Amino acid sequence: MRKLYMLFILPLLAHFHAVYSRASEFDWGNATVYFVITDRFCNGDSANDVNYGRIVDYGSEQLNAATFHGGDFKGMLQKAKEDYFTDLGIDVVWMTDVYEQIHGWMSGSGSVNDFPHYGYHGYYPLDYTQIDKNYGTVEEFRELVDTLHSQGIRVMLGANLNDPGYPTLLDAVQNGFADTGLTEAEAARHSRDWSYDDFYAGRLDWNGWYDRGWIRMPDEDWDESNLLEATLFGLPDFKDESDSPVAIPDFFHRKWDREGSTNDAWVNPSARKYRKDRKWSPMQYLIAWISSWVEEFGIDGFRCDIVENVHTYRWKELNLACNEALAKWRSAHPESSASKWTDKFYMTGDFDNASIDYKPEYAAAGFSSMVNFFFPKYGDLDNIVYTWQAYADSVAAHADWHPFSYLNNSYHRDADMSNMIDCATTLLLSPGVAQVFYGDETGRELSDARFNVDSDQAFRSDMDWNKIDCAQLKHFQRLGTIRNSNPVIGSGRQKTLDVHTCIRYNDNDTILIRVLPVDGEPIIVKGIFDDGVELVELYTGQIATVVNGIITFPHYANKIALIRPR
Repeated sequence: MRKLYMLFILPLLAHFHAVYSRASEFDWGNATVYFVITDRFCNGDSANDVNYGRIVDYGSEQLNAATFHGGDFKGMLQKAKEDYFTDLGIDVVWMTDVYEQIHGWMSGSGSVNDFPHYGYHGYYPLDYTQIDKNYGTVEEFRELVDTLHSQGIRVMLGANLNDPGYPTLLDAVQNGFADTGLTEAEAARHSRDWSYDDFYAGRLDWNGWYDRGWIRMPDEDWDESNLLEATLFGLPDFKDESDSPVAIPDFFHRKWDREGSTNDAWVNPSARKYRKDRKWSPMQYLIAWISSWVEEFGIDGFRCDIVENVHTYRWKELNLACNEALAKWRSAHPESSASKWTDKFYMTGDFDNASIDYKPEYAAAGFSSMVNFFFPKYGDLDNIVYTWQAYADSVAAHADWHPFSYLNNSYHRDADMSNMIDCATTLLLSPGVAQVFYGDETGRELSDARFNVDSDQAFRSDMDWNKIDCAQLKHFQRLGTIRNSNPVIGSGRQKTLDVHTCIRYNDNDTILIRVLPVDGEPIIVKGIFDDGVELVELYTGQIATVVNGIITFPHYANKIALIRPR
């Protein structure tokens, strides 16, 4: 006689209907987010691969660790039209920042300078008023966003109020703010002998770059132990506390005058009005530039960088500006299905070593989550139910806050890549937001950048569309679409029944989740589902009827059972 696994059950839960189509009611709190580095995802137009005098090929994968590799909006659009994201059950596509990046290179691995580090990842903005040509044009970006919106997918970008990108030799030559003694061609090529620290130390004498009204200068007495004043990785640090009016740095005006109308295809139309000097503080300019992307394209949310290094009231100002801009876009585009959406502008943030803890001061500033650095990364099915319980309790405790969890992201490759099937199970069945990093689903491998001192660039290798782990992709697709069609998985309350079993439920729905089920082993569901109710195991599609409080399925796949009324 087979052993029966007795479940400590909820007596009041019964008779719920199944939902198999894409969920109609979107909720940021249980979204599945696809985080993609645009430059590394898919090259749809090789004609835009080289711009601004950048060098993209230094002869080896190791030296090309942080050059631009060709991924662009057209490539992402191609995949969107192939239903790549919808097949994964994705609710939100989070793209790295699309703003024009620094033209030159920064020293890779810091002072080691063992490779040229460009802003391919979107973290080194030069000009917030236009798109980087390597990604594509304004109209190509618009088509991508509109296509994703038409598929019911929100679009999220990045926002950073703490710092601009590094000043580089090439940008200094092109924009005339520092005397480098180099030609443009010489400034463009990587030199291992160059010292960024020595170059940046001369900024007090530069002509028309950010002045002391905008950024902290070396002769000022700021406190490096204070996160709100500290400089990060040698980046210029905006004075976000300042309310004093400043002019737009002259190098911008020189740049825009030089470009003239030749750059119209890349200039954000809604940002153009903010290229004029006003009696504004640095943050007023920056918030206007960033929120203009929401006004022009209907961007739905931002992941905000290093949030603890910026005063919370500035994030609140950004949130208010973005909600106003999103309302304008929705009003101006009644032809778009996205204009009917009513959710507020979404903000999550990177707060160093944040977990799922509630941060009331950031919630008051408009944030709904912080990226969770501590989601377990090993696919441990023997302990995950208890982790899920903590996350579900967090969701239930705060209507305006939820976990935002990941396995891998731009800075961390922590997941056990040999066990991504189980890792995906733990993530995609987790309460709160589940963030998939591009290539988690395909088995994307590390690049030779792992041999550099700064090996993190290897985490951002190119998506190899000719080398896909089909079984792994199928698992992500199956769980992703189940999660999308059954919102209770991400937003429901949880009752833990035993080490491998729990119930997710709300007022209208319930699903029994069991990890490591045994083929043919009866499961007692008395008190959860009534006798005579047909149940479906969602992963395999098997159907069975409850008899004497018991349900039995002959087999399971990938160590998971998801059971609900048919």
